Amino acid sequence: MADGAVLSLWRYPVKSMMGEELNASDVTDRGVLGDRSMALVDTETGKVVSAKNPKKWSTMFDFRAAFTAPPRLGQPLPPVRVTLPDGASVTSDEARFPEMMSAGLGRPVTLATAASSEPRLEEYWPDMAELDYQETVTDETMPAGTFFDLATIHVLTTASINQLRALYPEGRFEVRRFRPNIVVQSDRSDAGFVESDWVGRELRVGDDVVVTITDHCPRCVMTTLPQGDLPKDGGILRTAARHNEVHVGVYGEVRRAGTVHRGDAVTLG
Repeated sequence: MADGAVLSLWRYPVKSMMGEELNASDVTDRGVLGDRSMALVDTETGKVVSAKNPKKWSTMFDFRAAFTAPPRLGQPLPPVRVTLPDGASVTSDEARFPEMMSAGLGRPVTLATAASSEPRLEEYWPDMAELDYQETVTDETMPAGTFFDLATIHVLTTASINQLRALYPEGRFEVRRFRPNIVVQSDRSDAGFVESDWVGRELRVGDDVVVTITDHCPRCVMTTLPQGDLPKDGGILRTAARHNEVHVGVYGEVRRAGTVHRGDAVTLG
C-alpha cells in the first residue's frame, strides 16, 4: 500500500535562484535531471554564490531560472533562461549573461556549468540561540564536483508543513521556502515530522525510482528570506529549531533511476 503520492516536483537549474515546477522529470544518480546544474561564482572570492549568505547575496530569490527546453537524457543540457528582478531576461549561452548577472546582483560574478573538485560557499548564521553559530559567516564545503549543499535529492512531506503551521500559525509555511525536489502528500493522518523516521530506509517513487533516505535536512537562514509575496520571517527557522532540531525534510541518494510524475505513488520500504 502506498504511503503517499507526489504532490509536486521541482528543479532549480541555477543554484539559489527560484526554479521551475514540473509535471514529470527523469531522475538520475545526480537527482532530478538538470537540478543545480549551474551556479554563479563570486569573481572576487571564487566561492559559489548562495542565498545562504543574504548579507552579500540578498536578491538571489528575485532571480528565476528555467530551461529553455526540457532536458533529455544523454543530451547536453539546453540553455537556461534567467528572469531578473526588473523583468528583463537573458539566456545562459549569451555573451552578456555574466554582465547582466553582475549588474543585477551588484557584485562581479561568472557562470559555472561544472563545479570544481572543492566547491565552497559562505553561510550566514543569524542571532538565534538554537543554532550552532550566531551572527557570523562561516565557510562551508560542498560535495565535490557538484553545486548541491549536502545531497542530490531533497524530499519533504505535507505532514511536516502542516505540523510547522500548527506550531507557528503566524508564519507562512509554503513549499517554496524549503526548496525541495519532491513534495509528498502524506497519507498518514497523525500530525508530525513523519519523514524524520525515514532515514536509512528506501523510498519507491512511481514505477521506477528508488531513493535511499540518507539524512535529515538541516535548515538555514534561506527559509526566513522574503520571496515574492512571502515576507521575511525569522520565526520560520526558529520553529524548526525549537521543535525538530532545525530539520525540515530529508536528503536522499538515488539508488535506481527512472522517471517521476506528479501523482505517482510513494511507498516506504
